[in-house]
Amino acid sequence: MSDSSDPTPQGEKRMRQIRSFVLREGRLTNRQQNALENLGPKYLLEVGEQFLDFELVFGRRAPVVLEIGFGMGRSLVEMAKSQPEKDFIGIEVHRPGVGACIADADEQGVENLRVFAHDAIEVLQKAIPEQTLSTLQLFFPDPWHKKRHNKRRIVQSEFAQQVRNKLIDGGVFHMATDWENYAEHMLEVMSQAPGYQNLSSTGDYVERPDWRPLTKFEDRGHRLGHGVWDLMFKRV
Repeated sequence: MSDSSDPTPQGEKRMRQIRSFVLREGRLTNRQQNALENLGPKYLLEVGEQFLDFELVFGRRAPVVLEIGFGMGRSLVEMAKSQPEKDFIGIEVHRPGVGACIADADEQGVENLRVFAHDAIEVLQKAIPEQTLSTLQLFFPDPWHKKRHNKRRIVQSEFAQQVRNKLIDGGVFHMATDWENYAEHMLEVMSQAPGYQNLSSTGDYVERPDWRPLTKFEDRGHRLGHGVWDLMFKRV
């Protein structure tokens, strides 16, 4: 029996139980530590009581791309640098990755990038206004490849709708994985999610866009003989 005194919607409770990560904290290098301490005020965003105002964050109005789980941030920095007409927000809980990302961004003079060191589900719920993102990127998330753990995968029907709420009309949810079973899972979930259109001309996967850099996970997948699958679904 549910507690009628608890005002939290059951759907939101379920979403909070899904985590976008497994925390494997490593030791910070001096470079990463210095970046977090000295560059944090410039690059780091916090989850607060109000949604972000992207115009205030970036000082302009531009398409906003949000990436969940950017790892060490190399590809995210590369995308932001090569697409200065867009603004990028990354979410990552791994502090060494956050430190490396903002260090790289500063060294390369990237101004159109900000970062959350926080859980992605809470960032979406509490910090990202509805219908504001041009793209949401989820590249190589934890596949939870054991069947009994499949329910822990972040791409589920509720998450698909939460993402849709944050996308502008015509905005794109772009996923990539090097696990075929997870690709099939993503395709099944997204094909059943209302309010989306698959951008694949064959009704399944798309070719990797030129602007998505190859990641270390993708390289690893190729070395292990895995394929890599990209999925792109547009909000309609």
